[in-house]
Amino acid sequence: MSARAEPTEITALRADRNAEGVVLSAQIALDLPGAVDDALSKGIPLFFVAEATLLRERWYWYDKELSTATRHLRLSFQPLTRRWRLVVSSSPIGASGLALGQTFDTREEAMAAVQRISGWRIIDSTDFDPEPRHYVNLRFRLDVSQLPRPFQLGVAGQADWNLIASRSVRIGTDTSQR
Repeated sequence: MSARAEPTEITALRADRNAEGVVLSAQIALDLPGAVDDALSKGIPLFFVAEATLLRERWYWYDKELSTATRHLRLSFQPLTRRWRLVVSSSPIGASGLALGQTFDTREEAMAAVQRISGWRIIDSTDFDPEPRHYVNLRFRLDVSQLPRPFQLGVAGQADWNLIASRSVRIGTDTSQR
């Protein structure tokens, strides 16, 4: 366990404008508490959600929300094969839709893939006005509502299962912590 006070923290966040639109990259420090890590090692899948919201600053009113993009991740351990599986989708996993699946030999490789967001396009260039000032809010959390029903009832109110981090960045700036 590291010396950080929070088990989940966005340590680096960058949003850039390019020809395709606005692209987000982030690094998330994620230390799973003992109860969560134990459930994962016993084959219970964990569901994470990354939500990016693009906002335009307005001096006369609340900032205007232009776009919201969501990325769903399911991390699971297959005890029979002793392999880790990560599924990434833009819609809730289990619903119909396109999903990318990767398999890893070690827990460390799988966790590194969960903690890294790279080149995630959150809005197309045709939907984005480059003139005003914009910023992106990123929120990363463990989604306990997708856990098996007995776990949902058992984890209610337990701080170990409340893994959440959020951070904001202006487009074109980098907020790395070193």
